[in-house]
Amino acid sequence: MITWVFACFGVWSRWTGIHDPSGAVIQMAVMGAWTIVASIGYSRHWGRRNTRLAFADLIVTVGCMYLTLLAQPLLDIRAGASVLTSVWAAGPVIALAISRGRDGGLLGAAAISLALLSLRGVDNAAKILSNVQLLLVAGIVVGYAATTMRRATFRLREAIAAESATAERLRLSRSIHDGVLQVLAQVQRRGTAIGGEAVELAALAAEQEVALRTLMATRAATGDRGRIDLCMLLLPLATPRIDVVVPAEQVLLPTAVATELVAAVKEALSNVDKHAGPDARCWVVVEDLGGEVLLSVRDDGAGTTPDQLDKSGHLGVSQSIRGRIADLGGSVTVRTAPGEGTEWEMKVSRP
Repeated sequence: MITWVFACFGVWSRWTGIHDPSGAVIQMAVMGAWTIVASIGYSRHWGRRNTRLAFADLIVTVGCMYLTLLAQPLLDIRAGASVLTSVWAAGPVIALAISRGRDGGLLGAAAISLALLSLRGVDNAAKILSNVQLLLVAGIVVGYAATTMRRATFRLREAIAAESATAERLRLSRSIHDGVLQVLAQVQRRGTAIGGEAVELAALAAEQEVALRTLMATRAATGDRGRIDLCMLLLPLATPRIDVVVPAEQVLLPTAVATELVAAVKEALSNVDKHAGPDARCWVVVEDLGGEVLLSVRDDGAGTTPDQLDKSGHLGVSQSIRGRIADLGGSVTVRTAPGEGTEWEMKVSRP
């Protein structure tokens, strides 16, 4: 609205020099009508979120620039007469920069500059250079600022949501720790001491205790740029026989890489169930080495020899683990001996 008033003031101040004043009045009327439409549209949610209005604004603005021909002949414009849209023509540049970022601002600036050049003529390109520069700078700066603000707002919302979830989890954890976990631990101890059928009840209580502790320890699994926290994918694998040890900080990896690593760990745990013995315990450990991630799966089961590991009973698991890690460009090391358990060590580079 302000730039339209400024354009009207420019027409009034040049009134005696305008070839056809009625054409200028028509041009200002069209610009005023579109200013109302655009102002109402941009004040609504659909207008701000839908870039079609910004592109329509660009097309109408270019058309209004050419409406100057109703008031001034082309020869007069190229001889130095003003294009009556004045600074009003910068509106769609700002709108596209806000809605589409830097690229949208550049597109809008280029379209307005080309329209201005076609009216002024190539011979007058040097005279409009400052206007073109201002349009380009406005499009780039506003576009960059709008994109940065959107990203900052998104991350702020994520941080607030994570903080709220953490506070609620801590509150529930205190209640669970003071009540449910203590009861489950007591049931586990008493059931084991009583023996008989109570042993099964103790085992179920132990499983639920581990599941609750895992739930209490969970945190946001997703990160930015399509990455996910490997630790949060591995923690649900914990059972009374399986301990999962992870760093305090997130270990963010591309989703496809993290998914393949979890699948490899599950294969290794399946191997423990089949071959390590019914009483074997297992430890899954994640280490963040900066440029690499080290993942080890170790059990204290019966163990075997490296040659036996590659034979029938273990072949499928071995090939599955090695194949998955090899596809990720990583390496696998296996350490095993009779009576000393088995340890799978998987190392992948962080992209």
